[in-house]
Amino acid sequence: MNQALRHIGRSLAIALPAVLVLSGTLAVTRVPWASEPSEVQMLTAAAEQEQQAPHELLRDQLHTTLRQEDPSVALTALQTAVDEDPSLAPHCADIASSLGEAAVEKYGSAQRAQRFARPVCDTSFAAGVAGND
Repeated sequence: MNQALRHIGRSLAIALPAVLVLSGTLAVTRVPWASEPSEVQMLTAAAEQEQQAPHELLRDQLHTTLRQEDPSVALTALQTAVDEDPSLAPHCADIASSLGEAAVEKYGSAQRAQRFARPVCDTSFAAGVAGND
């Protein structure tokens, strides 16, 4: 009986610290005051990992959004990204124009693509639609 208690004690002495460290680590990562990183922060981090400029990564993500959803969702995301990170503003018109071109490719006509025009980066989306007509 005494040996069985020693064996249980040794097992707990080994396992208990590991369990406490693991549960403490998980608890810290799930605290309510830890905010989620913003989309712009994630774009910047992803761009650093892929050696791609943040505006290029944003453009690629917005083209994916346009293909999966519709241009209005991509344009809204573009406006949000520029509002959150003003350093993207110089690239806004080019990105919006490329979204206009992609919308024409997706919908097959400038008229159908133009339905999604939003006042993001002036009229760059509309210029991209018209330039691909």
